[in-house]
Amino acid sequence: MRDIPAALAAHLAEAATTLCRCWRLTRRDGAVSGFTDHDRDLLFDGCSFAAGTGLEAAEATAELGFAVSGGDVSGALVSAGLTEADIAAGLYDDASVETWIVNWAAPAERLLLDLSSIGEIRRADGAFVAELRGPMHRLDEERGLTYRAACSATLGDERCRVDLDDPAFSGFAAVATTDGGLALTTTGLGAFADGWFYGGQLLWTGGANAGRAVEIKAHRAGTGAAELDLWQRMPATIAAGDPFRVTAGCDKRLATCRDKFGNVPNHRGFPHMPGSDFVLRVAASGTGVFDGGSLFR
Repeated sequence: MRDIPAALAAHLAEAATTLCRCWRLTRRDGAVSGFTDHDRDLLFDGCSFAAGTGLEAAEATAELGFAVSGGDVSGALVSAGLTEADIAAGLYDDASVETWIVNWAAPAERLLLDLSSIGEIRRADGAFVAELRGPMHRLDEERGLTYRAACSATLGDERCRVDLDDPAFSGFAAVATTDGGLALTTTGLGAFADGWFYGGQLLWTGGANAGRAVEIKAHRAGTGAAELDLWQRMPATIAAGDPFRVTAGCDKRLATCRDKFGNVPNHRGFPHMPGSDFVLRVAASGTGVFDGGSLFR
């Protein structure tokens, strides 16, 4: 049961109330923004909640048990101080959101209604609708180690230990030609085999997208030039001459870990784990397959 502060409870019992909603949004990089549906700015807890943002709350749901509760919040991209480029760049992905009900005539009288995270953001015609997910959605996230055939480490992290600064696994180049969004060619990666950067990362080191990273969808090695396709369109238009750094991709298989990176001792998968086809096979007499011995000797 929620405890309502006495002063706010007394205000709620009055015939007429002066209530509004406030949202405090904290991005993963620590940037904090405040919004309110009141017609004047409000200040509390050291945060300014901007009025006139066009931010509105849609229907919210609450569930018992471990079901994921949530709702939507919508607003105008320009008036709310949220730009389409920032949203497309993922700056607001999984940002935390506090939803407050506040007596705008006396902001000290307020109640925290919900804590949630931003999920899917839909954008159209200069406006957005952001999905708010309750804390229970964290239970759907993979945490800790898992028993599976593919490697669970991220290429280059402390468990993988592959040195991505090694020139064999990374390269610097600049855009030669591009469609401005998802495809580009470069002459700086001619020493790498076809597909070497498939599944790897491209980090822009200059240009309008400087500092942003994107996964590589395809890498085709040609005569004197290499072609790269990106999984996600960049917020700003890609231009000829934009510099970038690329790192090799890894499909998490043991064979790739061995042949491409020479890193089998740090492989974090279980490649000899029997698959579902083996589990569903029927025992047959005289085959020697189900004698209790090793499958790999």
